[in-house]
Amino acid sequence: MTQIIRSLAEIADRYDVLYCDLWGCLHDGYTPFTEAVEALRGFKAQGGTVLLLTNSPRPRAQVERQLEKIGVPRDCWDVIASSGDSARAAVPEITKVALEEAEGIVCTGPFDPQADPSVLRPQFLAAKARGLKLLCANPDIVVDRGETREWCAGALAALYTEMGGESLYFGKPHAPIYELARMRLAQIGVDVAPDRVLAVGDGIRTDILGALGDETDALFITGGLARAETGTDRQPDPDKLRAYLDEALIAATYSIGYLR
Repeated sequence: MTQIIRSLAEIADRYDVLYCDLWGCLHDGYTPFTEAVEALRGFKAQGGTVLLLTNSPRPRAQVERQLEKIGVPRDCWDVIASSGDSARAAVPEITKVALEEAEGIVCTGPFDPQADPSVLRPQFLAAKARGLKLLCANPDIVVDRGETREWCAGALAALYTEMGGESLYFGKPHAPIYELARMRLAQIGVDVAPDRVLAVGDGIRTDILGALGDETDALFITGGLARAETGTDRQPDPDKLRAYLDEALIAATYSIGYLR
């Protein structure tokens, strides 16, 4: 059973590194969450390292520029590992061509994040008929931009797989992004055992499932994507949270309404 905590500070001394998700945990696409920023600053002040582990399809330099634009302070994190960088490391130089000429599909997200992914069925049928593989640079199914829920590349990859196509994934919960995270830590001189890493995220099938696969503990932010299902106001409803985790068949070491 997950342990519901009141603040990161309650458990911070058990860990040396945080793998912290972005959307739904540190910001909403428009505005940084003040309490989350202070929680990360507090962790760093005690000697911890904060690695921002994101399923953004962008390279880390672009992620950093996006954070700066939103207003996330630079002093609350140390290094970034993005799904976009993980995907780029696995493929040769890419040239954009028409579908009829393509040798594969690189999917960073839908053309219209509000449109149902099924609008791409005709193109996917043509791609599947030619045996094209789809590289998914963002396994997230949805993301909340402010109060608006948007489709992500993961939804398109899931549709392509459902239709019989082959999808390759490089972000959470899949292994390549965790390998990249360890490489990023090594580049700044941090060597950490898995039991001293805490993964923080609001995606039960990305952040939390990925942490389980990487053999690290996880802090589930219930006030993000699962806010309604977990009955989260300031904190989750314990019974609804238990039911949600039981249905998902995924265990989170800790849970909290919002990172603070």
